[in-house]
Amino acid sequence: IKHTSFSQGKTFDGNYNLTLRTLLICEETLSSLRIYYTRRVNVMLHNSPLSHEFQSGLSDTEEARAKESAGYLARRDLFASGVESERIEHKSHRTVMRESAERISLSKRNEEYHKRLNEDSLMHTPEFVIKPRSHTVWEKQCVRLHCTISGWPEPRVVYKNNVSIDPMAKPGKYKVESSYSVHSLEINKCDFDDTAQYRVSAMNSKGETSAFASVVVKTPCLEYGVKFETHIVEKFGVSFGREGETLSFGCSVIIYPSLQRFQPEIEWYRDNKLLVQSKWVQMHWSGDRATLTLSHLNKEDEGLYTLRVITKSGFETHSAYVFVRDADAEVAGAPGAPLDVQSLDANKDYVIVTWKQPAVDGGSPILGYFVDRCEVGMTHWFQCNDTPVKFARFPVTGLVEGRSYVFRVRAVNKVGMSHPSRVSEPVAAMDPADRTRKGTSAPWTGQIIVTEEEPVEGVVPGRPRDLSVIEATKNYVVLSWKPPGDKGHEGVMYYVEKCVSGTDSWQRVNTEIPVKSPRFALFDLAEGKSYRFRVRCCNSAGVGEPSEPTEATTVGDKLDIPSAPGRVVPTRNTDTSVVVSWEASRAAKELVGYYIESSIAGRNTWEPCNNKPVKGTRFICHGLTTEESYVFRVRAVNAAGISDFSQESEAIKVKAAIGGGILHASPTPPYGITVLECVRDSMVLAWKQPTFIGGADITGYFIDYREVIGGVPGKWHEANIKSVSERAYRVSELKENMLYQFQVRAANMAGVGIPSLPSETFKCEEWTIAVPGPPHDLQVQEVRKDSLVLLWKAPVYQGRDPVNGYYIDIKEAEADFEMWRGVNEKATNKTFMKVLGALGSEDYFFLTGTAEIVVNVDDDGVISLNFECSNLTADSKFVWSKNYKEMTEPERMTLETKGSKSKAIFKTPSEEDLGIYSCFVTHTDGASASYTLSEETLKELLKISHDHKFPIIPLKTELAVELLEKGRVRFWLQAEKISANGKIEYVFNDNVIHQGEKYKMNFDKNTGVIEMFMESLGKEDEGTFTFQLQDGKATNQSSLVLIGDVFKQLQKESEFQKKEWIRKQGPHFVEYLGYEVTPECCVRLKCKVANMKKDSVALWYKDGREIKVNEKLDFSEGVLTLEITQISKKDAGIYEVVLKDDRGKDTSTLNLTDQGFKDLMNQVFSVIANSSTQLKIQSTEEGIRLYTFVNYYNDELHLFQTCTSFPLLFRGPLFVAFYELYNK
Repeated sequence: IKHTSFSQGKTFDGNYNLTLRTLLICEETLSSLRIYYTRRVNVMLHNSPLSHEFQSGLSDTEEARAKESAGYLARRDLFASGVESERIEHKSHRTVMRESAERISLSKRNEEYHKRLNEDSLMHTPEFVIKPRSHTVWEKQCVRLHCTISGWPEPRVVYKNNVSIDPMAKPGKYKVESSYSVHSLEINKCDFDDTAQYRVSAMNSKGETSAFASVVVKTPCLEYGVKFETHIVEKFGVSFGREGETLSFGCSVIIYPSLQRFQPEIEWYRDNKLLVQSKWVQMHWSGDRATLTLSHLNKEDEGLYTLRVITKSGFETHSAYVFVRDADAEVAGAPGAPLDVQSLDANKDYVIVTWKQPAVDGGSPILGYFVDRCEVGMTHWFQCNDTPVKFARFPVTGLVEGRSYVFRVRAVNKVGMSHPSRVSEPVAAMDPADRTRKGTSAPWTGQIIVTEEEPVEGVVPGRPRDLSVIEATKNYVVLSWKPPGDKGHEGVMYYVEKCVSGTDSWQRVNTEIPVKSPRFALFDLAEGKSYRFRVRCCNSAGVGEPSEPTEATTVGDKLDIPSAPGRVVPTRNTDTSVVVSWEASRAAKELVGYYIESSIAGRNTWEPCNNKPVKGTRFICHGLTTEESYVFRVRAVNAAGISDFSQESEAIKVKAAIGGGILHASPTPPYGITVLECVRDSMVLAWKQPTFIGGADITGYFIDYREVIGGVPGKWHEANIKSVSERAYRVSELKENMLYQFQVRAANMAGVGIPSLPSETFKCEEWTIAVPGPPHDLQVQEVRKDSLVLLWKAPVYQGRDPVNGYYIDIKEAEADFEMWRGVNEKATNKTFMKVLGALGSEDYFFLTGTAEIVVNVDDDGVISLNFECSNLTADSKFVWSKNYKEMTEPERMTLETKGSKSKAIFKTPSEEDLGIYSCFVTHTDGASASYTLSEETLKELLKISHDHKFPIIPLKTELAVELLEKGRVRFWLQAEKISANGKIEYVFNDNVIHQGEKYKMNFDKNTGVIEMFMESLGKEDEGTFTFQLQDGKATNQSSLVLIGDVFKQLQKESEFQKKEWIRKQGPHFVEYLGYEVTPECCVRLKCKVANMKKDSVALWYKDGREIKVNEKLDFSEGVLTLEITQISKKDAGIYEVVLKDDRGKDTSTLNLTDQGFKDLMNQVFSVIANSSTQLKIQSTEEGIRLYTFVNYYNDELHLFQTCTSFPLLFRGPLFVAFYELYNK
């Protein structure tokens, strides 16, 4: 048999079978093959899905041994059969010799085989047939280590590079393969850390052997053009947390090429401040992901978080805001916890603690704050103040020198107490000068051990310098000074002294131990009093002379609560956020920031948008509901308190901005980028303002730059993180002799605009020319028919010598370059110039109807510059400048704007105020004007101001007297105009009288009415009363003489008015008892009463006898009446009405006797006479009868006849007169 082969196949049903293609095999060989293949099939079944049913129990070692034995027997029998078959052939001598040698060799092999049939004789230690070889590769390449190993039992192979390699620990990194004694280790994407000496160990039960191979991974040199590309993916978004919770967020980072040797630098920022690892902040970098964990959230953790990934080729950033809401209050309605507690001005016995007010007050105003302290290493908190303090700054005293403390703050309102704030950083109670010499510390007690220096002999120190009051509140005053110039060779200490202003009695404050640092806080000062301070130096040689005293300082809170912010403008941003912008609080000092609140329109339920004050005037409010309409309001915060709310904004629906149709848009790109200066590693750029600023003022600019290599631009990089307000900026950290391009973006309250077109390509090389660089930022103002004002800024590059002047050229816009002509023959050293008489061409554009600045002196002598603009827009602002430099917060002037008018008011005009004052109105067609205040003009204005400020105070009325209710006496006069600083002195008989029980004074500064009240007048009050007025230097007075009959009459009327007031406290008569006669001839007694109540009683009396109840008595509408019908003489008498209740009584009497009754009857007769009818005549038997009718008649009536010859008859209401005619 020439050839024997074995093959292995697999059927479709998944069961393994074996095809034997051996034609002729001896019996021994067949027996060995049966054993081998039986075991091999079992091994295959063990690895197959049916292994649990067909597993034979044979081990891998036994299988290998059977495999090797079968192969050996097969080879031996094949060779033996071949020899026997060729014996019958003719053999040469050489053939016989060769066969003999083969038989001998085969015999030896048979012996070896029979020896190895014993299990112990078959096993041997592993051997490396082919050893692994070393490799050198580049990063990111793959490498494979190969080796061939023999041994029985089959050895186990292990790979090590200092530690064992486990392919399962790093899937995809390592791949291990073994096939028919050939073993390999594959390392994917090698990095620098894979450089090592690898050890391949083969071991079995007979022993172990090893071989070594080195792998060297080389890194491409960065200097040869390798650049890193950084991509931040899986970015963290806006996050919300609550106090006390733990919050984690991060980003995945992909860097290409990924070189293990060059790991990026990972930095985290909060509000542009670099974060460091602490118990509150934990940062982790896994190689491809950066994670930040905030433990136990507090409101201090709120802010804009930025991840910055820095490589050799630059950096990439990602930012998002983290909001921290207040934890649930222990008592519903309690305020939120204060935040950002810090320790300032720490000394050996005091620490000044500051904090920020919370945004949430719980629904009722915060009454104040409690400050707690705790020694480091202790757990007991001690409350430092007994009553809450409203000022967000408090001095903690009574500390133990050398010990360390932490502080916390709690807010309180009428409902309850807030949670405590996060504790401050530890601070040691020790002299600041000792901090540089402090030795070891005992952290478990917080005590710091200070090593004193050995004193040296010196001289008496000199005076301290530059003593000033740097902070003054109602609780303390902080002094600061500089050490003396001549202090000797040893350290100095200081004594602080104080005295009340107006006296020269100096009192030492720190009498026991002098302080070592040039800073000191004084406590226990009387609020409202003025003090002066001075400091002395001392050392072992003695006490030096005192410093110059400070100006008088009044103890009290100098800081006012800021005013409410201005207009609030919301702008759409995303489906869950809105950009809110507002006008800054005016004249706010030491501003901490702003709180923003939102409410769904119409609900008036306000929620805070931020719990940590923001310092800008633009904020993105997140967490809003899509498609809901919201309104916003803002308030400002400083240490004095929180301002009133701004006016509510207009309602805005929350949805993503579409880029158009909004009131405020981002500005268009700037243009005209030029270079003002260039040095080896930086360039100063300038550019022009955008042609359209978006309807809102530009708040700043952002600059980007990129390298240009071989004419190919690179990637853009940020030159500034914070916006710059000027139109010039120095771009630093550039490479010398490299080419760069730049672009600029403008920003306003609506957002950041698109970038400008790339600039020309500029080379970064140092300028060495002698002449200066170009001026920049050229502007034109105050355009008139025959003049304009040109403004510019000085060149950044000065040349070899300082700039000593400027020349101005001018040409028409359409003229050629050769038409430039000079304006000034002599160079001007100013950065502005008024161009006169050069604008005669009709091609120039002029502003007509532009108002000029008008100077005015008001009645108080206040000098002001006034400017009015008639074409204002909603966003226009008045910008005042002196010598064409903007006055943002002028110390010597006050700027006021109302509507279309603005004024600059001089506080104390002097020669320091001489100059050119100009006013420019933004968002107009260049409305501007200027006024030159010269020395002569100032003198004239000061004279007018003096005449206006110090005249005689005009009076509308002289001093007069009048009586008031209760008999009170009012002395009063009215000044025509008097300022708020006016003073009044009240004088009686040349003696000054003051406010007290007898005299009550009042001065209404708005109306100029000056009053003095007295409850009553006594005999001692007879004399002359005088009011003396003083307003600055202006004075006036008015007097009133009350003596003799004038005084007595006034005193009598006063007493009467007092009695009348007492009478009117109960039921009383408004009109006393009287009578009237009705047309029916009834007599009605009536009186008007007031102040009656249900239990008030009205009693009628006649001649002292109470009128019976059956007589008619009526009371309605405050009128009390008694009606008498058919009056006669029996009704004459004295009538009396008495009103009384528990408050008192009043009496009114009417005398209807004698003459009183006659007067009454005359009125009755008059009514009767007026009621008579026309006289009639009638003929009767008795004669002629004259008669008339009346309403009423009684016996008291008297009829007067004009003819006595007529007899009269009275028949009731009928008067009859008979006249008989006699015939004679």
